[in-house]
Amino acid sequence: MDRRVSLGLLLLTATASARAQDVPRSCDLQLPGGTGTTATVATDTTGKRTIYLGRGVVAHCIGQGNTLLADSAQYFESEGRLFLVGNVHYTEPRAVVTSQTMTYYQGDNHLHAEGDVVANLSNGNVLRGPVADYYRSTPERPLARLFAPGRPHVTLVQKDTSGRGKPPDTANVVANQINMEGDSLVYASGRVEITRPDLLATGDSAFMDSGRDFARLMREPSVQGKGSRTFTLTGGVIDVFSRNKQVERVVATPKGHALSQDLELVSDSIDLRMENNLLQRSMAWGKGRARAVSPDREILADSIDAIMPAQRVREVRALRNAYAESNPDSGVVSKQRDWMSGDTIVAYFDSVATADTTSKPKVREIVAEGNARSFYQMKSSKGPPDEPSVNYVRGRIIDILFEDRKVATVTVTDKATGVMIEPVTASSTPEKATTPQTQPKAPAKPPAKPPIRR
Repeated sequence: MDRRVSLGLLLLTATASARAQDVPRSCDLQLPGGTGTTATVATDTTGKRTIYLGRGVVAHCIGQGNTLLADSAQYFESEGRLFLVGNVHYTEPRAVVTSQTMTYYQGDNHLHAEGDVVANLSNGNVLRGPVADYYRSTPERPLARLFAPGRPHVTLVQKDTSGRGKPPDTANVVANQINMEGDSLVYASGRVEITRPDLLATGDSAFMDSGRDFARLMREPSVQGKGSRTFTLTGGVIDVFSRNKQVERVVATPKGHALSQDLELVSDSIDLRMENNLLQRSMAWGKGRARAVSPDREILADSIDAIMPAQRVREVRALRNAYAESNPDSGVVSKQRDWMSGDTIVAYFDSVATADTTSKPKVREIVAEGNARSFYQMKSSKGPPDEPSVNYVRGRIIDILFEDRKVATVTVTDKATGVMIEPVTASSTPEKATTPQTQPKAPAKPPAKPPIRR
């Protein structure tokens, strides 16, 4: 049976059966008088009522500071469920949600929005998507929760806490589904893309805590730095640490792989330090050893520390069981590379003009300490380029200085031993002319290198 109700004040409360569940702070919906809303009540054979509301609906939960607005609505009294249609707006101090349709569940203070959903949170964050569920904060649910499937888009406000008055930046998050809790926690899963002014991060799932300026990317994650000198970092799990809107540290483990214009690092764990959107320092370590690759040079050790101000490599330190190899001098033709080993190897590179973004740093000096060994080739004055002089030295410390990418001087300190082999020269005498002219083999073999793991 349907009957028309004249509304001065209509109170829509949960039924007795719903109240019997004793849900704390359940919503008693109220339509304020004077709204012009019309209502039709339909009662079925079991006595359950359905109330149809039209001509503009305004409602709120008594004493809870929220308001629901829509063109029309339908209230299912036995379920404590209000279904709103057309220009739906939900407002409360912590959130404003708009959509085409919305269902409000009185019993658990939960709304389900569909169609062009926009949720503006009090901290400035904004969610947009096809569907969203918002769970209000209650004594039993201290943190409000916003859940959105259907590949929503979230704009996160990044505020400067340094007190310098900088305007806030934004980070944009896109994923198959996003779950937000309270004012700071964001969980995203399924083809996650995070775009910030200083980097682009991707992965299959991510967790962000704006209260701690922390983010974690999982399942094939990748972080790409922006700016004039980009870098890329991949690994099993990547953690991003920020402060005052800028990334300060990025850590990848396991299977870390960092690639920049001047340096490539491969190791179980990689720790990148940043300032002003540029790499300043790169550290690598782990059971699988660490490898640094720069133009014409490779360094292998238990751990590697690369100092690279403004993302230009200046110094690379290889610690424990260190090994380095490089292409021979430019005047030498050889299939074999020069190499050096020791407990520690430090390589120093020349600084280059910051404005020159294409130039590569040149090695200036390499020092090996602790049971040091070195094998290097030099162009011989007695033979062609493919028959160089071979030099092998040992000592406690070996210091090699370079000029124009060529070995200039080699200094060996303590327990110095070595050998130099020159190619055999041709002679006019028959006996000497038959002497084979072959490139001498290295007097010592370099340490074995494990392959780079991608």
